[in-house]
Amino acid sequence: MSNATLAANATAVALDIHPVAGRIGAEIRGITLGADLDAATVAAIQAALVQYKVIFFRGQTHLDDQSQEAFAHLLGEPIAHPTVPVRDGTRYLMQLSGADGQRANSWHTDVTFVDAYPKASILRSVIAPASGGDTVWANTAAAYNELPAPLQELADKLWAVHSNEYDYATAKPDVSAEKIEQYRKVFTSTVFETEHPVVRVHPISGEKTLLLGHFVKRIKGYSASDSAHLFAVLQSHVVRLENTVRWRWAAGDVAIWDNRATQHYAVDDYGTQERIVRRVTLQGEVPVGVAGQRSVTTRGL
Repeated sequence: MSNATLAANATAVALDIHPVAGRIGAEIRGITLGADLDAATVAAIQAALVQYKVIFFRGQTHLDDQSQEAFAHLLGEPIAHPTVPVRDGTRYLMQLSGADGQRANSWHTDVTFVDAYPKASILRSVIAPASGGDTVWANTAAAYNELPAPLQELADKLWAVHSNEYDYATAKPDVSAEKIEQYRKVFTSTVFETEHPVVRVHPISGEKTLLLGHFVKRIKGYSASDSAHLFAVLQSHVVRLENTVRWRWAAGDVAIWDNRATQHYAVDDYGTQERIVRRVTLQGEVPVGVAGQRSVTTRGL
C-alpha cells in the first residue's frame, strides 16, 4: 500500500485519539485490535503511529499470542528476534519476564545492532505489577530538532557502531546473577556489529531522528573518550523529560511504537513482583543518512 493510499484511507476514518504528552504518545480508544480490522482503520492507525511515535490501546484482554501475531501482519511483516528464541507455539513472539532478568532498564531502540532493524514493535501486557514497571518512550525527532544548529551539522556527519555485545553490568538487585548471565549468553549467541548514521531520515515522515541508545559501542573516527562525550551530549537531548511519555501498564494494554523515531526504557522499580510482556516486531528498512548513505552490518551475518 502506497503512502498516498495510506493517507487517503487515514482521512476516511476518524480515530478517537487522546494525546498523552505534549511531544509524543497518544491513546486510541474504541478500537478492538485483531486481524479483522478493515484497511481504512489500519491505515489510520499507521498514520497515527507516524504522527505520535507511540500509540496505546487499553483493555485488549481478548488478545492471545496468536491473535497478537495475526494483528501484527496488518501493520507489516513480523520478524523474530535475531538471537532470542521465540515463545513456544509462536513464529515471531518474544516474551520478556522480569523474573528471568529481562528488564530493559536503559534507553534503547530495539535491535539496532542489525542494519534493517524493526520499523515498529507491538507490545502486549500479560501480567502487570500492582505498582511500578512503567515504560517510558522518547521522541528522537524532537531531540534532533532541538539541537543547536552547530550540533545538528556535526551529528549529520557522524556514524556509530552498534552491537548487541554491550554492558550487562547494570545493577538488577531483584534478579539472580545466574539468570542475568544466562540471558546474556542467549542474547549474544551471535555477536552483531552494524554501522549506522547518527542521524537517520525517516522513510515516511522525512523527519531527521537521532539513532543512538545503549547498543552504541562507539562513534566512528573518535577516541573512546571523545566518543563517550559525543554520545552523552546527543543522548542527553533524546531523554529530556519534555521529549518523553510514560505509560502505566494494566494487563491487556497494547503499545505500538515507531522504532525508527523513538527510544524506550522499562523502569525497573517493581522489585520481585511479576511483570510479563510479549512483543512482536515488524521488519524495517535499512536506514538512510542525511547524505544518502545506508547502514551496513559488518559482523554477525
